[in-house]
Amino acid sequence: MSKIPSLDIRRFDTDKEAFVAELGAAYREWGFCGISGHGLSADFLAKSYDVFKQFFALPTEVKLKYHLKGTGGARGYTPFGIETAKDSKFPDLKEFFHIGRELPAGSRYADVMAPNVWPEEVANFKEYGYGLYQALDDLGTRVLQALALHINLPQDFFADKTNNGNSILRPIHYPPITAPDIPNVRAGAHEDINFITLLVGASAAGLEVLSHKGDWVPFTAEADTIVVNIGDMLQRLTNHVYPSTTHRVVNPPGEAARSPRYSVPFFLHPNPDYLIETLPSCVSADNPNRYPAPITAHDYLMERLREIKLV
Repeated sequence: MSKIPSLDIRRFDTDKEAFVAELGAAYREWGFCGISGHGLSADFLAKSYDVFKQFFALPTEVKLKYHLKGTGGARGYTPFGIETAKDSKFPDLKEFFHIGRELPAGSRYADVMAPNVWPEEVANFKEYGYGLYQALDDLGTRVLQALALHINLPQDFFADKTNNGNSILRPIHYPPITAPDIPNVRAGAHEDINFITLLVGASAAGLEVLSHKGDWVPFTAEADTIVVNIGDMLQRLTNHVYPSTTHRVVNPPGEAARSPRYSVPFFLHPNPDYLIETLPSCVSADNPNRYPAPITAHDYLMERLREIKLV
């Protein structure tokens, strides 16, 4: 493959075997794939973006009402200059907001999954924020079904492992860049922590993916395409059959840098107590088990959040 492919997920229902083969091949090669035919309307996405932009346009002192210190940014607002890509000297040029799963009363995960906070200054923030959360959670479930089939697991293998996942919707605002020669980038080179990430808003230039050959490959998707990539937890579970690929968001050149950029990734996580233990079907003489010691999803998440300076 010379470029990162995009596939229509409706083929999962109409042409399952070929779709699963093509999707699996895309992820084995790139760790990334564009997904179209996902059913999220342009109007719904535009209204979601509008409420997020309204929040980021609020005065800083208002936004800081929703900055929950000591929580690692698990819910609510994280201001500029905090998150730093692993091994990077400079923090990323972004501010963001975290929306998590709404748990039922008495959930055994309540001690590690905090309740959401909802900005009272922005009408419909919860409606569109949590509506988008649920839509991307459903889409991610379908992608995981296809990925399971590709490695000879039952289609519903991941269902009871992600149904209470500590998944996060993260609206991000990258501000206009006005200073020349700034050392920071919008998002430094990194890999994602979770199972899979679904990115709404990759239609603006800036996302780059590191190929096997060591080249940075720009991936600017069509406006109606959601970019889905593998995270480190799924890479670990599948013993690198599905690779978690390094990627970054670079600062655009010239006048484009003076425009803000918005994107909304959804980080799909397994349930906090899920034990990430290498799948036997992904171990072979050519691919020996890289991770003989299993780890729970929550412990792995906390380990990684410390590395990127969120806790």
